[in-house]
Formats: sequence, structure tokens, C-alpha cells
Amino acid sequence: MVFNYDIVVIGAGHAGCEAARVAALRGMRVCLITMDLEKIAQMSCNPAIGGIAKGQIVREIDALGGMTGQITDRTAIQFRMLNLSKGPAMWSPRAQCDRGRFSAEWRKVLENTDNLTLWQDQAVELLVENGKAVGVKTLWDNEFRAQCVILTAGTFLNGLMHLGHVQVKGGRLSEPASLHLSESIAKHGIRVSRMKTGTPLRLDARSIDFTQLTRQDGDSGWHRFSFVSERRELPQIPCWICNTNEDAHEVLRSGLKDSPLYNGQIQSIGPRYCPSIETKLHTFPDRDHHPLFLEPEGLDTNMLYLNGFSSSLPLDVQLEAVKNIPGFENARIFRPGYAIEYDFFDPTELNRSLESKKISSLFLAGQVNGTTGYEEAAGQGLVAGINASLKCEGREPFTMGRDESYIGVLIDDLITKGVDEPYRMFTSRAEYRILLRQDNADARLTPKGRELGLIDDQRYEAFLRKQKNIARLVTFCNEYIVKPGEMDESLRSVGSSPVSIASRLSTIISRPDVTLASVAGAIETLACMIDAMDYCKEEVLESAEIAIKYDGYIRREQQEAEKMRRLESIRIKDRFDYSQIVQISTEGRQKLARLNPDTLGQASRIPGVSPSDINVLLVLLHR
Repeated sequence: MVFNYDIVVIGAGHAGCEAARVAALRGMRVCLITMDLEKIAQMSCNPAIGGIAKGQIVREIDALGGMTGQITDRTAIQFRMLNLSKGPAMWSPRAQCDRGRFSAEWRKVLENTDNLTLWQDQAVELLVENGKAVGVKTLWDNEFRAQCVILTAGTFLNGLMHLGHVQVKGGRLSEPASLHLSESIAKHGIRVSRMKTGTPLRLDARSIDFTQLTRQDGDSGWHRFSFVSERRELPQIPCWICNTNEDAHEVLRSGLKDSPLYNGQIQSIGPRYCPSIETKLHTFPDRDHHPLFLEPEGLDTNMLYLNGFSSSLPLDVQLEAVKNIPGFENARIFRPGYAIEYDFFDPTELNRSLESKKISSLFLAGQVNGTTGYEEAAGQGLVAGINASLKCEGREPFTMGRDESYIGVLIDDLITKGVDEPYRMFTSRAEYRILLRQDNADARLTPKGRELGLIDDQRYEAFLRKQKNIARLVTFCNEYIVKPGEMDESLRSVGSSPVSIASRLSTIISRPDVTLASVAGAIETLACMIDAMDYCKEEVLESAEIAIKYDGYIRREQQEAEKMRRLESIRIKDRFDYSQIVQISTEGRQKLARLNPDTLGQASRIPGVSPSDINVLLVLLHR
């Protein structure tokens, strides 16, 4: 049969779910095709969302109208705000989730989204006519025709799993690989390569002696992922910390000869920042221990995830090594760790909208672009879904700059620099991270989500009310003069020295140990202003304090971002025959010709393009 839609999305992982939902919300008729409707938004590895920079991405997804943040809050069984001892640019939310509930919540959302159809099948061929994607053909010989196709196939494209010498084709344990779709895309000139990732064994909680482990509880505070969630709904339970030791290392070393990573069985490159336990031993031979985190997979299961012990070593080696760790002497496992190789496509062949340069109307998001992580995938999926729907409407694509979001940094890195290993987001990848904080994601992006039709009236009115309250507090603190002796008791209570001369309240708040809440009791007007807030009081106070304490740093970074924005405003796509510009270095000419950057700013970030090359382009543009 032939089915007709506006947009077809292939794959119901984190990228596919966000892409399908957002496109349907924008009025498109969407079909989401997945191999297994019971595995929607499956957390293939660790059932956790967020972390360093990843948490900021989820807050940005939420600010734009995506669902990952809300579903995380509904299914979180432990929440922590990481890096609170550092500056607010580094604060990153992270939650351990109930794996089963997370998937079930996503399915419930998708099944109740208007304009969205779910279809269980396997896409085996991309249909292309005159250089344009027009749909897909499935395993059951159905055709799904559409104006745009979004590919979010994760690790399933020619997926090959490794456990010791055993190799099994598959995209996840006990799930089949997609064996023909890659070839149907690559034949149109799109570069395809291989990457590798892995996962650790899963343990039975009933076999663990927790008295020998260190308990790690979550935060009990008000922080959450979504700007609209009122609370975290599920009971909060602990994780556990332990370490490997020399006995375990000795067992692991004895099995390296059978490791697919070191016997030549696996040729592709794995994630640098989430290495297997055997890679840790190889890279850090002098370390006598490595930290491990034992994390629950849900409230209603005994399954535990051994974070830090990803491996593709033979099963007997994995189990014997684990049993040498204190507390794990009687460990039983539910399933082994394994590695998986899969196809991905060169992201430098994408436009900023995530549309392919080689096949129009084909959008790619997630691990097929060479990234790793649920959060990076979901962010790309959201952008791909938005842009596919805009293309159907004949409108200009939606893009974000490096000074506007971590998602903007992620996409710019992918399309400009490409990848030679699975890409993972870190705060260090962003030049303007003090502008891209988790607390102000809604201030940066909710107006954009509103323009795209993804933020309803109720939420937008609440957002405006919150921003108004923040502005009122900041203005009050900048204008109010504190007299000597006026708040000595409040200042002493937090270990801060009294005011000796009249000072602006904002100057007092700028002290590291002083907060708005700690001094509000001494200033009646401020106390009344805070008490009158009826929405997000804690978030308002946090954002106002950050704006006051880091005002100088924020202004400086905004000035730097404005300088770069000028280069971003200079469009150069298709304006030069770079091979003829002899004043540019050979490497620069080759890289510019291959990538054909959109703007001068993007050109300046291409590895191998020097500042002098950019100056040449500026001179030619002036002429």
C-alpha cells in the first residue's frame, strides 16, 4: 500500500520522538515508523537524563516546547544539580529515571498528539526522485510518501554487536539491525562511516552487599528539568558508589586478548569520554582503581546499571572481574555488557537546518550524525522536526547561534568541524557558556518557541510574568541604597561583614555568601515583593541573583558574542569559487570548497581555515 503524509520520521528514539511530536504540533501530518512500539524512547544505555552541558540542552529543549524535560520530571527517581560548588555557568541538572516509565510516558504523549500516526515496521529504502527525498519503503512492502523525511535510526544502521568473539547483527540486544537503509542513502553520494559504542552489564540488586558501598542520595531541593513541571512525582531513591581494584584489573587484563577492541575485531572509534573498562586499563595503566556508580533502573525492578564498567569482554571475564569488587562477591547478572558498531553519515554534509546538502528534504538527527547521548539526539530531533515542518510550509529554516544555545553549538560543531569520534557536549565546547546557563534557557528560547507555535498562551503568560518579576527584583536591587546598620544582623547570620558605608543593595548581593532570601527580612519592600510572587518564586530568585552577581561577566560575554554575530551576518554560501582564490592557503581552499559555509563566522571556525584566510575573504567581499 501507499500512504501519504507531510513528514515521515524513521526511528522512535529520543531524536525521533521530539521530531515527530514537534512537527505534528506545527500542523503537519506525521508518521513515525519504528521497529517496536514497545521500545519508544528506549534508554538503551544508562537510564539517566542530563549531566554536564547535557542538562542545559534538556532545559533548552523544554524552553522551545519539547517534551524531554517534562517526561524526565515525571519519571525521575533521583535528581541532582551537578557543580553547585562552581559558578552558575557550570550548574547542570541530572536525573536517574525509571526506564520503563520513561518509555511509557513518551508513548502516551505520542499516542495523544494530534496529526501524529505511529507505525510498527522497518524502513529499508529511502525513496529519492530528482535529488529529493519523497518517502520510504518498508520491510512489509509499504510505501510512505512525504514532502520531507527525517532519519533518526540511532545505532540500528548495519548494527553489529560484539561480546568477546561472538558477533550478532542488531541495533540493541535482541533487536534486529537495519541492513539496507544505509546503502540506499549512501548511493546518492552521502559519505557513510562506522562508529562504536557500548554498555555495561546489568546486575541483580538482591545479590549485592550494599553495606560495602557508599550511598549517594539525590537533592531534595526545588530544581527540576521543565519550566512547567510543578514537582518531581516519583519517590527518590539512592545510587551507590564503589571502585574497581587491582584484583579486578588483573582479571580484566587476562581477557584483553579476547577483547573485540584489541584483537582487531572492532575497527571503528568509540566515545572518548565514555570509555570501556578495558580502554581505561589500557589508557591509564598506572591507576589501581576506577570509580563505579551503581544506579537503579526503576522503582519496580531489581535491575541495576553499573556505570563506568562498559565492556565487550567475554561474559566470564566480565563476571569474574565484578566479583572481585567488594560488595559484589555474590553478584548475579541479568545481561552482559557488549559493544555495538553502526553506520553514521558525515555531518559536514548537512545544512544548519540539519537538511542534507546532497538529498533535499532529507533531515538527519541523532547518532546517525555522529553524536552520542540522549540529550544531543533529542536536541537535534527537535530542530529537524521544526525545520522539516517549515520546509513543508515553504518558510525559511530555524537556526540558533553559538551564543543562543548549546543546541546551536552542537549543530555548528557538527556541520563545521565534523566528527572523528562520537560527539558529546561539554560546557567547554561553548565560548559563551555564562550566557548559556540552565537557569535562563527559557529567557533565551521561549520567545522563539512561541514564534514557532510551540508555546501556548497559558505557558507564555506565565513566562512573561516570571521575566517581569526577575526584572523588578534586579531593578530594585540596583536602585535601593542600604544604610549602615540597616541589615547587620542579616549579614552576620550568613557570615558576611556589616555595611560600613551606604551601598547599593546589588553590591551587597554580589557577595558570594549573600542571597536575596537572606537579606529580605531586613527590607520590608523586598520581602513583600518576594511574598507576592505567585509563580516560580525559587527560579525567579535564583535568576535574579545570578544576573546581579555576574553582571560584569555577562556584559563582557555579550560584547564578545556581538562581535562574532557580525561575522555570522555576512553570508558567503555559493558566493566564491574557492579553488580560484590563490591568496588562501591550499588547505583553506580545500576545506572551504568542501564545506561551502553559510557565513563568514562559520568559515572562521573550520579547522584549517586561518584568520588570514578570513581576511582575504573580507577584502574580496568589500570589492
